[in-house]
Amino acid sequence: MLKNKKFAFFDMDGTLIDSVGIWNQIDQKLIEKLANKTIDETTVQNDRDTQLKKFNAQPNPYLCYCQYLKDKYSAQISAEEIIKLRYEIAQDFLQNIIDYKPQADLVIKKLKAKNFTLAITTTTKRTNMDIYRTLNKNINAKAPLDEYFDLIYTREDVSKIKPDPEVYQKAMQKFNAKPEECIIFEDSLIGIEAAKKAGIETIAIYDKYSDTDTEAIKAQADFYLHNYTELLSSIDEL
Repeated sequence: MLKNKKFAFFDMDGTLIDSVGIWNQIDQKLIEKLANKTIDETTVQNDRDTQLKKFNAQPNPYLCYCQYLKDKYSAQISAEEIIKLRYEIAQDFLQNIIDYKPQADLVIKKLKAKNFTLAITTTTKRTNMDIYRTLNKNINAKAPLDEYFDLIYTREDVSKIKPDPEVYQKAMQKFNAKPEECIIFEDSLIGIEAAKKAGIETIAIYDKYSDTDTEAIKAQADFYLHNYTELLSSIDEL
């Protein structure tokens, strides 16, 4: 699956790091503050995924999502204030709780040792990525992003988010890479769809928060792994 590949592009949330569930917890706390209600995790995630997909062509899909929360829960503050509150709630999670998925840091190190060019191609906001890069204690203790990745593209670097392939097209252009030289790691269906539209082979990494799309992911991805441990021997054989 990695033979003749030179470039590896990684999604961030749910792929490299265990964070999708964290964002559910963050949004649960946010809704509690807005409406004094406790909403189950599944509803929180489904609402967020639906709204972000709906507004993926907007300049700031997360602001649209916060407007949706304001309307749904009759919040007394503006969407701009809600997104600021969400960011404040997220700080402790981003700095101290979020961590690499098991063996993801080892995969990064092994690929780098095999002279792969590595990139992060995510729809995560740059402010969050900057925290992961500089303040997250778990990530920096294991494999600091700036040390191993040659390029980091975030939400602000593209006009359209996944499933639009723009972020992958820009990464290929940056490296003057051909699709057949690249491999993409993704956990979500929209990420796999974006990769396929860019004409790049994909390795789907299992994430429990994508369970509802598992069969579609398996059908569209070129390879499907339950965890990063399954990849280690393939790297060693290169």
